[in-house]
Amino acid sequence: MSFRVRASKFRHVYGTSLKRDQCYDNVRVSKSSWDSTFCAVNPKFLAIIVESAGGGAFIVLPLAKFGRIAPDHPLVGGHKGPVLDIAWCPHNDNIIASASEDCLVKIWQIPDFGLTRTLTEPVVELAYHQRRVGLLAWHPSALNVLLSAGGENNVVIWNVGTGEPSIVIDCHPDTLYSVCWSWNGSHLLTSCKDKKLRIVNPRTGEVEEEADGHEGNKTSKAIFLKNGLVFTTGFSKISERQYSLRAPKHLGEPIIMVELDSSNGVMFPLYDPDTNLVYLCGKGDSVIRYFEITPEAPFVHYINTFQTSDPQRGIGIMPKRGCDVSSCEIARFYRLNNSGLCQVISMTVPRKSELFQEDLYPDTPGDVPALTFDEWHAGEDKPPTLISLKGGAVPSSTNKQDLKVVKRNILDKPKASQNVEATSHNGSTTESTQPAVQPNPPPSSISEKVLEGLQEEIRRLKAMLVRHEKRIRALESEMETLKTPNDVAAPEEGISEDVTESRDKEENKEPVA
Repeated sequence: MSFRVRASKFRHVYGTSLKRDQCYDNVRVSKSSWDSTFCAVNPKFLAIIVESAGGGAFIVLPLAKFGRIAPDHPLVGGHKGPVLDIAWCPHNDNIIASASEDCLVKIWQIPDFGLTRTLTEPVVELAYHQRRVGLLAWHPSALNVLLSAGGENNVVIWNVGTGEPSIVIDCHPDTLYSVCWSWNGSHLLTSCKDKKLRIVNPRTGEVEEEADGHEGNKTSKAIFLKNGLVFTTGFSKISERQYSLRAPKHLGEPIIMVELDSSNGVMFPLYDPDTNLVYLCGKGDSVIRYFEITPEAPFVHYINTFQTSDPQRGIGIMPKRGCDVSSCEIARFYRLNNSGLCQVISMTVPRKSELFQEDLYPDTPGDVPALTFDEWHAGEDKPPTLISLKGGAVPSSTNKQDLKVVKRNILDKPKASQNVEATSHNGSTTESTQPAVQPNPPPSSISEKVLEGLQEEIRRLKAMLVRHEKRIRALESEMETLKTPNDVAAPEEGISEDVTESRDKEENKEPVA
């Protein structure tokens, strides 16, 4: 009997954990019980939701800032409640959105060289939700289109350029567990606490298809694949973890349904559209499983498992633009441990040649939007604009000068107070007033290395001053304790000398005739 091994260029993909000095340590990861990855990364920055007193905050680190993070490192801390989700804008690596329990979504602009002080003023504040906001998702190809899902079971699609809610979708009867855009942004896929999967038209709010998902009561997640198929994770009736592959128009009839194990951690599916690989990362797990999706049965092929010793608290995946093509790296994960370590894991295809591997790196989504908000809202759909990684991806700060001007005019467009009309699928409207958008500071011309050196020197001098002040106080207190008995004895000693001298003079004094 002959056995044929499936041919695949990803069959030997392996994971490598970078050394500790190339990771990020002393990160106070959020202890919130919300089912979120707590981490977002792009080719310039790493953002992690952290514990913060007096409200919610997250930390933003330049990727080159390895090592131990100072306890007083600047944060992004403008929320009054814990931050539940964060998401980088796919078309501007300096723009990040955050959602919080304070019912607000805020848009922040991070300076090119990172934060030097705690940031509390957002570029735009998006207010509509009446309960906590737990999910965020940027449109993959349209500029300034952001989706948020709140605790009142509404999905709001925002025009970030004006800070206004454009569309409100209220077709869900219960809490939303996940929301995902399709490859060209023409549809939404949602998973809900009522154990249903729904495909929704984001412009009208109409439910185009609804079907039963996983039967378990715990959180389920669902994502769109590049070819239009649907991949889901969830739990069975007896709380066994499952994943499934489904096709639109037949959501209720899974192509495959596989049971993994009986662990109770929620599984987050992280998808790479270039390689068609899905990575399953469970909350509290110490493993990352990865699968390849192909048109051949059984359609979802298990490849391997990356094993670590510590359970993971959260995880983020680097866009393909930030991967190292010279070492055949196809994915990079930033894995948060309970100990405060953010571990960097590189997934690599073993190749002997040092040339660019075109079969591993097809054209990938770039940072140039294919549509404006108005074009998308008018009914136009386009897939993301693709770029080639041959020679390495060009950083956005050098090849996007003209685009920055367009984004600045859109994001920073001042607007007078006006009524906001948010349209739901049943025709309801909502009025709101937004503050004017603040202008961005001009980009700095100082090199990153010089700026980091100055910041490090300031930090070192401040620490030196603190140490000197403590030493001065200790010496002063020691001098006081030594000085007190001498001060008391000194006058007595002086008096006795004066008395003795006066007596000697009287004894030597001649009698008067």
